[in-house]
Amino acid sequence: MKTIIKIHNKTIDVDLSQPLDISIPLRASEDNPLAWYQNVPTIQPVKMGDWTGKVSEGASVNFNNVFFNPHAHGTHTECFGHISKEFHSVNDALKTFFFLAEVISVKPEKIGDEEVIFEESITKALNGKIPEAIVIRTLPNNSDKKSKHWSDTNWPFLHEKTALFLREIGVKHLLIDLPSVDKEKDEGKLLAHKAFWNYPENPREDCTITELIYVDDSIGDGNYLLNLQIASFHNDASPSKPVLYKIL
Repeated sequence: MKTIIKIHNKTIDVDLSQPLDISIPLRASEDNPLAWYQNVPTIQPVKMGDWTGKVSEGASVNFNNVFFNPHAHGTHTECFGHISKEFHSVNDALKTFFFLAEVISVKPEKIGDEEVIFEESITKALNGKIPEAIVIRTLPNNSDKKSKHWSDTNWPFLHEKTALFLREIGVKHLLIDLPSVDKEKDEGKLLAHKAFWNYPENPREDCTITELIYVDDSIGDGNYLLNLQIASFHNDASPSKPVLYKIL
């Protein structure tokens, strides 16, 4: 079903019946991705006296409490409030939800015991394109990313100059299949976060970073329409559901 959409004074054709979901669902299971030394999320029925919120145990409805951390337990979108002294909500930062996005695949470069994504890899993959949103798939890519326990793995990360480059060319929404754009243990420097958001000098309040996505190999590199959906959490980050649509 072809749909004509106008975005940023540009008319594109997309098929809204063919969504490409690049989010990782939250599961109360060891199969859920984990980061930042957190335990498995929990989804449990409410218990009040003799009543348990579970239909199979006699209740009329299933009525669960969910305990999780947006940054540690799956796909999430964050604003600069993630690193600011003052409180800022991602729900206030993200006010529009459709963007033209470029999906790229990059192989981090091995430097000692670190794997780094340098500016040169990004510029080569973009090949002159300047997207509003960028979706970075790191190589090698496999489905283990959907259930990986990332703590103490020293994952790949963006070099500070790479994040600065993305900011300077006007990328407003950065999506990546890692727990963080920064390295796991960086003594709290958060260089890539700060460079991308231009924090603290002049924070880009309407820009976001989305982490822990998964871009299946069936999704080719190229131009897409991105629908970046978040839950309405009044928090620095929210669980999110980024969905791509191939531009026809």
